[in-house]
Amino acid sequence: MREGGTEMIEYYSSYGPFFSEYIEFKRSLGYRYKYEYVFTAFDRFLLENNVTNIGLTRKICDQWGQKRPNESDVTRYKRINDIRNFSIYLNGAGYPSYVPRQVHQYKTTFIPYIFTKEEIDQFFRACDSLQFTPNSITTHIYPAVFRLIYGCGLRANEALSIKCGDINLDNKYIIIREPKNGEDRMLPISDSLVETLKLYKNCYRNGAKEKDFFFVKLNGDRCSSETMYEWFRKILRIAGISHGGKGHGPCVHSFRHSFSVHSLAAMSDAGLDLYYCLPLLSKYLGHKSLEATDKYVRLTADMYPGIMDDMNQLCSYVFPEVGKA
Repeated sequence: MREGGTEMIEYYSSYGPFFSEYIEFKRSLGYRYKYEYVFTAFDRFLLENNVTNIGLTRKICDQWGQKRPNESDVTRYKRINDIRNFSIYLNGAGYPSYVPRQVHQYKTTFIPYIFTKEEIDQFFRACDSLQFTPNSITTHIYPAVFRLIYGCGLRANEALSIKCGDINLDNKYIIIREPKNGEDRMLPISDSLVETLKLYKNCYRNGAKEKDFFFVKLNGDRCSSETMYEWFRKILRIAGISHGGKGHGPCVHSFRHSFSVHSLAAMSDAGLDLYYCLPLLSKYLGHKSLEATDKYVRLTADMYPGIMDDMNQLCSYVFPEVGKA
């Protein structure tokens, strides 16, 4: 058993201690290794196949690597690669194991949904139309959470993980701690967002300790991503925005995508030099590379063709032309 974030992960197969040791080993090398869920699934797989001997065989690795119904190539690649690295670790620890061959990493075909400015207005008008009740703070929480995610381009989990001590409304900034790339970042927030957060704080978080979560349920527990998504769907319906089905329409993460594209559009309209602005946006978003930020440019060229005209003047190895990437 080990602690993964706020969860206690328990393994049941004979490989349990090795999973925990491997994760600790990765972290000791400086990796922010947070994939206990991979080994939870693999642990269950080993139990179902009655695998007890330490040392992975080719047969068991091949079984694990078989493509599953409706599984994307990217998901399969990640699943195989995690166990491949674990096998290498077992060999180094003195337990001979089969190492699956290196699988080609497929490029994702996913195209992020970008809200139009009109849809953003519709969504937040719908947020503000929610009926407040004295026995529920949910209708107070999510208008603030969604505005924070869109207003700062946050990942959903980053917003839900913010502690009271991470928000400085007097000086108008927030601190994102332990994000996906492992680098904390300080982000400025707009006056309108400050007022939204102040309203929520004055109603529900005055007197809270700095280490307490900012967005909480009535019982004081951290809000869950599942409940957030449920409210996102409800507000979409109120706003008259089609959900489009899984993988096709907007999701909570679409606010982050939209923030990125809308920010680039605003920079372009203001006549700013995107050669200098893009690295700033990349840092603001917590991206490890410019390529991660560049995808928003290339995928939304039809929506904002002016951006692509500017981007094509930049370094071709960072910003390849559409169709040549």
